[in-house]
Amino acid sequence: MLFSIIGFFSGIISGMGIGGGTILIPALILFTDLSQQQAQSVNLFTFIPIALVAVITHIRNKNIEKSVWIPLTLTGISGAFFGAKLAMKLPSNLLRKVFGIFLFAMGIYQFFYKEKRPHK
Repeated sequence: MLFSIIGFFSGIISGMGIGGGTILIPALILFTDLSQQQAQSVNLFTFIPIALVAVITHIRNKNIEKSVWIPLTLTGISGAFFGAKLAMKLPSNLLRKVFGIFLFAMGIYQFFYKEKRPHK
């Protein structure tokens, strides 16, 4: 039941484009005996179907800018490859701290972010 609740809220956050890993990874670390690398890989594996549903929804709503997503996707693939290699070499404890610092920094940024253009 716990995994269903975690998955549900992670899916909602993912569908909004925020990133379900912000819920899924810490929850897996807190409530299971998975290492940081294992939790991140479970997150990446569950991301595929969740992202597919979100992409289809955003395409239907015409929210996709091809001039932006093509270069981001191409360079993101190479970044994902090198990031995965790096994550496997880092000790789990250090990776957990780096992930925590990243989440904290993103939270601070989002808290103080001022929107530059109005919603359509």
